[in-house]
Amino acid sequence: MPQASPASPAPLPAATVRGYALGGVASGTFGTVPGILLMPYLTDVIGIGAALAGLVVFVPKAWDFLLNPVAGRISDRSTNPAGRRRPFLLRAGALMAFGFAMVFSGPTTHAGIATAWVVGVYLACATAYAFFQVPYLAMSAEITDDYDERTRLMTWRVIVITVTIMLSGGGAPLLVAALDGAAGYRLMAAVMAVLILLGSVGVWWGTRNATLTRDPLPTASLTEQVRMALDNPHARTLLTGFVLQAVAMTMVLAGISYTATHVMETSWAATGAMVAFVAPAVVFAPLWGRVGRRWSKKTGLVATSVVLVVGLVGLTAARGGSIAALLAGSAVVGIGYAGAQLFPLAMLPDVAAHDARTSGQNRIGVLTGTWSGFELLGFAAGPFAYGLVLQLGGYEPGATTQDAQALDAIVAGVTWVPALLVALSLVAISRYGLDAELRAAAASPVDVDLTGRPA
Repeated sequence: MPQASPASPAPLPAATVRGYALGGVASGTFGTVPGILLMPYLTDVIGIGAALAGLVVFVPKAWDFLLNPVAGRISDRSTNPAGRRRPFLLRAGALMAFGFAMVFSGPTTHAGIATAWVVGVYLACATAYAFFQVPYLAMSAEITDDYDERTRLMTWRVIVITVTIMLSGGGAPLLVAALDGAAGYRLMAAVMAVLILLGSVGVWWGTRNATLTRDPLPTASLTEQVRMALDNPHARTLLTGFVLQAVAMTMVLAGISYTATHVMETSWAATGAMVAFVAPAVVFAPLWGRVGRRWSKKTGLVATSVVLVVGLVGLTAARGGSIAALLAGSAVVGIGYAGAQLFPLAMLPDVAAHDARTSGQNRIGVLTGTWSGFELLGFAAGPFAYGLVLQLGGYEPGATTQDAQALDAIVAGVTWVPALLVALSLVAISRYGLDAELRAAAASPVDVDLTGRPA
């Protein structure tokens, strides 16, 4: 087998890096806004209980948990000459945008019918999201094989997604408040659908010149691939930590509107908290990227998780109605969140590419789909868990005034409970061992054959 010593790969073109990052506009909007506003829409406009509302949010994302590996398998096998994964970004993104607008456009006067509409349309929208998000994440393992270039690629994605969270998460509550009742939610949904569509078109166009580093390889059955993905110790430990943090952060997102309305007693507090949360994240994302390059991605993930715990515990000071405490705590959480998004997403392509090299099978899409499925399960479990906390605390749907016990539950669901989940995630993260192996390999490259495997 011919051999060659690998040269340091050329840096990715800036246009490709930034074009890829535009996908964060679509995924950030879809991932953020329902987490903030779908539960309040269900409890305060349609009028169902908090626990049931949390279940409604949970079911479509649980569906994606099952669907995402299938979406990965399909994108792995695609032979579209326009780029086997890129066409999914445009088609699924357009369907996702339309579906998002429709979620908030159904009936509201009959609770049963209205709830069924939300479940059905959100389920269809979640299906489109699976066929957008999985190929999108899988591309990150194929655009470059370089350890540090993946951090750079994901740093720009995190910057874009955090700005998107600020615009969509901060602007959506203001749009809802601009009109009364369901009309405000419909206005919000239409604007957010445009953002999703723009992000989908942007990433599709922005990656048109990207060169994938890996050709399709023979694959095992889907069931076998999923089993092997979950048997991968690197994927399993990283995934466990990430899912725990996903549950924690979506609990916080689910509680922002309730905290603003009932604890702060002003709707603009939700927008203020989102801006305070995201603005530091935009600044610190590149700084966390430097930490990953200087020390390691795992070190950065541990450090950023500790910052998250500190920020979440600090938010308890907002229980007294202090806007300053809410904004300060949100800022610290935002600093931690920037790294908590960056490092796992920079480590995932490391795991996927390492798996492809060592196994000889192209299951990058399936592994990414399995990851994304568990991620969405975490995103779904967060609002569901928050709904249970509200239900146990005696929250009264639609009531403008809540008693002290319900207010305590509102705050606990965005502070102590998610802080405990992030602390638990550190146990799993501490067992992740691939980072040290890859850094050592990068420092002492070995000869490789023409397939990219060690000689």
